[in-house]
Amino acid sequence: MTRPVRPVRVRSVAAVLLLAAGLGAAGAAAALDEAAAEAMVRRNNCLKCHAVDKAKDGPSFQQTAKKFRGKPGAVDRVVLHLTSGEKAKFPDGHEEEHKVVRGERADLENLAQWILTR
Repeated sequence: MTRPVRPVRVRSVAAVLLLAAGLGAAGAAAALDEAAAEAMVRRNNCLKCHAVDKAKDGPSFQQTAKKFRGKPGAVDRVVLHLTSGEKAKFPDGHEEEHKVVRGERADLENLAQWILTR
């Protein structure tokens, strides 16, 4: 006599498959879109004060990445700086409000991730 299939096991397998599919989609959504980040950098004129590999009026993106590398909340911290207009310190000692970068949260997080991977 064959044993009946237990519905609980089938539901468990289905739940695992749905979870795996969801995680795959989340991973794809979190993938860095370099072209979009670079376009946002150009559109917001970030390179006026920053460069990827050398300090200008503002720190290089590499310096920013080094400062926040491995720290929890790094993306959120960079997004806050980009969007809050908080004070930025210049080499000559004066301070100005940082230009507010506007955009969808996902685009701002993508830009922050781009900066943090330089």
